[in-house]
Amino acid sequence: MNQRIASVIIAATFGFAVVAPACAAYPEKPIRLVVPYTPAGAADQLARALAQNMGQALGQAVVVENKPGASTKIGATQVARSPADGYTLFLASNSSMVLNPLLYKNFPYDPERDYRIVSIVADIPLVVITNEKSGLDSMQKFVDYAKQHPGKLNYASVGNGNPLHLATELLLGQYGIKATHVPYNGSAPALTSLMSNDTQLMIDVISTSLPLIKDGKIKALAVTSSSRLKVLPDVPSVSEIGNTNYQASTWFGLAVPKSTPDAVVNALRTAIDTTLKNESFQKRFETLGLYVQQPRSQQQIDHFVDEDRIKWKAVIENNRISLD
Repeated sequence: MNQRIASVIIAATFGFAVVAPACAAYPEKPIRLVVPYTPAGAADQLARALAQNMGQALGQAVVVENKPGASTKIGATQVARSPADGYTLFLASNSSMVLNPLLYKNFPYDPERDYRIVSIVADIPLVVITNEKSGLDSMQKFVDYAKQHPGKLNYASVGNGNPLHLATELLLGQYGIKATHVPYNGSAPALTSLMSNDTQLMIDVISTSLPLIKDGKIKALAVTSSSRLKVLPDVPSVSEIGNTNYQASTWFGLAVPKSTPDAVVNALRTAIDTTLKNESFQKRFETLGLYVQQPRSQQQIDHFVDEDRIKWKAVIENNRISLD
C-alpha cells in the first residue's frame, strides 16, 4: 500500500492530524512592481528606489514595470486583475485609490473591493503660487482681493479633476471665495499662464515649481502641509497663516490584490517598513518634495485612506466635478 495513503488511513482511524508539506517560502521568484507613470519622474524614482531596497530585504529582485496612461487606470486595472500571490505589486496613489473612482461613474475596478494597501510610502505636500504682476504677494492679500472682487481672479490647474484642481477648490471653499478655473493640459502651459498673469493662482507640486520659485519667476504664498517644509523654510503653511482646517497633499503607497494572503502581506510590509526607516532613503526624496512616511499598521492605513476619501468626496460633490 502507498505509504502516504496508509498514513492517512491510520490518522483517520486514531484521530491524528496529517500535516501537509510546508509551502515554499515567499518570495521564491522575482516580484513585479507596476508603476502607472512614465519613467524618470518623481514617482518612478521613488518606485525604483523602493524596489531596490525591498529586493535586498526580501532576497529577490523587485522589477519595476511602467504602465502609464488614462490617469493611472491602465496600470491599476491590470494589477487588480492579477493573481493575488504577492508577485504583482502596484505603486498606488490617492489618484488611483481615492479620486478616480469618485470622478468617474463607470470605473473598471473598485479600490475597496479589489485592493489592499500595504503601506503609505510618501506624502507630497503642495505649494500655493502666484506671479509678481498680480500684486498679491501674500495669502491674505489674495483672499482679501478675491472677497472684494468675486469671480475676477483666475486660477490654473493641470486638468479638470486633477488632485491640484481639487486642492485649489478645497482652499477656495474654506476661505469662502470664488475664482475662475482655467484647466490646462499639463504643468508647462499652466505655469506659463500664471507667469504671464493670465491666471493669478495655482497649487502645484513642489518639485515642479521649486526652480521657478528660486529664480523669482513665481512667488510661493503658502505650503499646504500642516507646518513649514525644509525645501521652502521661509514660506508659511496655510495652517500657520490661520486656516487651521486646511491641509492638502497627494500620496504614494504600495498595494496588492485584495485576497493576497496575510503571510505574504506581512513579509512585504516588513521589507517596506525597513526601507521607510532608512535615513538615507528618507533624505533622498526631500529635495523632490516627497516626504517618506513612518510605518503604519493596517488599521492606521485603512483609517488614513478612509479619511482621505471622505474629504475629497465632499469637494467633488460640492463642486459637481465629474470626468465622465
